[in-house]
Amino acid sequence: MKYISTRGNIGEVGFIDAFMMGLGNDGGLLVPKEIPAVSAETMKEWAQLSYQELVLRIFSLYTSGEIADEDLKEMVAASYSTFRHPEVTPVRKLKDDLYLLELFHGPTFAFKDIALQFMGQLYSYAATKQGKKINILGATSGDTGASAIEGVRGKDGIKICILHPNGKVSKVQELQMTTVQEDNVLNLSVEGNFDDCQRMIKELFADLDFKSANHLAAINSINFIRIMAQTVYYFYAYFQVAKETGAKTINFSVPTGNFGDIFAGYLAKRMGLPVGKLILATNENNILERFVHEGIYMPGDFRSTYSPSMDIQVASNFERYLYYVLDENAEAIRSLMDDFKKTGKIVIDESALRKVQAEFAAHGVQGQACLDTIKQYKADTDYLLDPHSACGVAAVEKCAGAGEISVSLATAHPAKFNEAIELCGIEQTFPEQISELFDKQQKQTLVDGELSSVVNELVKFYND
Repeated sequence: MKYISTRGNIGEVGFIDAFMMGLGNDGGLLVPKEIPAVSAETMKEWAQLSYQELVLRIFSLYTSGEIADEDLKEMVAASYSTFRHPEVTPVRKLKDDLYLLELFHGPTFAFKDIALQFMGQLYSYAATKQGKKINILGATSGDTGASAIEGVRGKDGIKICILHPNGKVSKVQELQMTTVQEDNVLNLSVEGNFDDCQRMIKELFADLDFKSANHLAAINSINFIRIMAQTVYYFYAYFQVAKETGAKTINFSVPTGNFGDIFAGYLAKRMGLPVGKLILATNENNILERFVHEGIYMPGDFRSTYSPSMDIQVASNFERYLYYVLDENAEAIRSLMDDFKKTGKIVIDESALRKVQAEFAAHGVQGQACLDTIKQYKADTDYLLDPHSACGVAAVEKCAGAGEISVSLATAHPAKFNEAIELCGIEQTFPEQISELFDKQQKQTLVDGELSSVVNELVKFYND
């Protein structure tokens, strides 16, 4: 397995080099040169595996033997040993045609743990093997930051800096990041929104001299290994639901802002998983919904919502999907992304739009509809959805056809977003790990939205 850039201007690289590169050195995103195909016979075998065993089988398709089997097995075991459920990502039945894939049983109660616990192990492995210091740099709309910090806090040879938009994440998300006291962690609270944070991260990675001099490594879903790790739970959920229902194809509804989680589902489908519709659930920041419906990708006015982890206008993984929509034409991607930088808009033709609509459905869930869904499912099923998961369920109700079996992704525990739960008139009991956060001291640095201010803080941190 080799990895190439969506923009076509770097040579083929192996798994570890792709992992360490993060964002392509040409500004593009790394993708496998060929997506591995999984036969129906192999999937029958995989259907009997535990989650950890399935991880190893899928990862082996992408690592190409660069990591010794025993080392990979140890990393996988360590990654998921901290999860509170033995199945890691269990599936729950909500209704006869609707299942919920619970992705919040990791240490920070969010789906990002599934990839980032492994990536923390992999960075530690790479730092030891290569004798390098690694400086992880990322942006978060709420959940990535806590999960990434949890994965590498206190690890030798690794420092991590996370940018988050000041006042635009939930209080629990903020506390999970900023109550970590280890010296290898820096939290920058940035005046602006997530898109501002993400733009600065991409600019720093695009500065190849700065990237090299400071040994930068990516934790955001610009790093393909995030996508690879998230692909596993689509297979796992399909196997569990197919066994119970006998369904041959299953829809997946995915609350998404940065297009990473749903791109993992798209990758699983390209590998051969019998996925029906990929339902893209957004909120008022519905640039992706408009793209699916009209073929126009153009950021609008940013809005703060009840589902802040999806408060994103510029989706960093969108370029990966465009690459496949445009038949892996790197020259066309370079042209489109150059135009986007100049005009702030991408428009695809009718032929490409038909491809998109054959693969995706989409629904933007407005604020009141999100809260109404939380209240409805609590009353009808006694299940408490967090606001992002509620958007996924609401999108199923809008987009799934009669008789179709759907799995909706539950991306976070509701305790992380009590602001929205309280608006529903519901009082919840916090898990002990979350309750304890409110008594801990916070450590964060407030910076303005200028790149130079971020760089100044990074240089101090790296040289400390």
